[in-house]
Amino acid sequence: MCLESESVGSGRPAQFLSKKAMRLQKSLFWGLSYSCSLSARTALCLSQDVSLIGRLSSRVSHSNATTRPMALSDQYNTLQSSDVYDRKPGCSQCYRFKHPLLLNLNNSSKVCSNFSWSLHKDRLTQSRFLRNSKPCRYNIHSSRNSDLLHTKKLMDPSIRCLTLSPKGILDASPKRIQPYLRLIRFDKPIGTLLLYWPCTWSIAMAATPGHIPDLWLLTLFGTGAFFMRGAGCIINDMWDRDFDKKVERTKCRPLTSGELSMFQGLVCLGGMLSVSLAILCQLNMFSIILGASSMIPVILYPLAKRFTYWPQAMLGVTLNWGVLIAWSAITGGLDWPVLPLYTACVVYTIIYDTIYSHQDKYDDMLIGIKSTALKFGDQSKYWLSGFATTMVGGLVTTGVMCDQTWPYFTAVACTCGHLFHQVWSVDLENADDCATKFRSNSKLGFLMFIGVTIGTLMKATEGEDEKEKKN
Repeated sequence: MCLESESVGSGRPAQFLSKKAMRLQKSLFWGLSYSCSLSARTALCLSQDVSLIGRLSSRVSHSNATTRPMALSDQYNTLQSSDVYDRKPGCSQCYRFKHPLLLNLNNSSKVCSNFSWSLHKDRLTQSRFLRNSKPCRYNIHSSRNSDLLHTKKLMDPSIRCLTLSPKGILDASPKRIQPYLRLIRFDKPIGTLLLYWPCTWSIAMAATPGHIPDLWLLTLFGTGAFFMRGAGCIINDMWDRDFDKKVERTKCRPLTSGELSMFQGLVCLGGMLSVSLAILCQLNMFSIILGASSMIPVILYPLAKRFTYWPQAMLGVTLNWGVLIAWSAITGGLDWPVLPLYTACVVYTIIYDTIYSHQDKYDDMLIGIKSTALKFGDQSKYWLSGFATTMVGGLVTTGVMCDQTWPYFTAVACTCGHLFHQVWSVDLENADDCATKFRSNSKLGFLMFIGVTIGTLMKATEGEDEKEKKN
């Protein structure tokens, strides 16, 4: 449904504002924080079919710095008891909820500073538990209402949205297997990507000059990254289930909440490791032995956070073990160039996981968990800048030892720029910003893979040019 009106005092077309309004209501649906102009909130209020969200937004905007927002359960009951879906957009009853927004169009900074537009922590957790217990039109977190501006989808609970996103697939899956998918973080593929991309760098770096990376190996390692990441998540949840109960972000995990038993988790772990072993057996014997030895750091990593402030370093050693396996799968062993590449990847993991761990640093302090975020404290950005320099140095050293060409070093330069921008622009006190910067590393991994691949392809061309000059 398109918004047919223009926002008061903004002068912007309704079509433009409707996109922002849709982003706002979708962020509300997913429980994420979304900063938007007040005109977008007003446009959302002016729509008849989203008056539920419009009234919520008007209540939020009307709150002041000294008034705490009511609990989500109170908002929920208030909205349910005084539904305005059947009222026309121009009626006085609807207008009284839009009025606070219209009055504050010229003072949006003050309104936005009093209460950021987000639903998180205990209010978000409570809403997720309630998401399927009420009728569809009251259920703002229901997977059936991913587009609240569409009247037919909003009012008819039998209609589902076709999507290929991991979150959409999880929501559309049978309820029996949903806890298992959440146990392996199926709806959060960033972990799999961060495990996979360094492997692709190694495969492309070790490829024959003038040839693209082995597609079969890329497929094997992509599948292996998915299953090994899932296995690692299960092992981590088994070790940390008592700690996870005390952390806001992790207390709803299946093993922690009791949705799955330890035995069920163990069975799932056995299945993930069995598939991973079958994939590993497709490689040479040296790679199989090297891959089997990776289980030692996988099991020990969850214990590191109990005894040292450097669990991120242990995670880097564990997560990038595939770099060594991928290199040996092509060359039959480990050569000197892979060592600076592996070091660069380990340091890279310390960078992004330190940013990630800043989300939970206050919970970690309370329950006694150690991390580099607590170790570095206010000096985190200086430490991370040093690690970024070390990573770039390792990538440059690997490129020189492998006779890489200019596309590779161009990708390294872009990586350097991205790292330093990420480190110095992140707000370490803002959990949402830390998560956003963390997720951006998936793009960085793809950029480096393209740079390594093109650089390896151009090796043969430069070699032929040198031979022609000599002749």
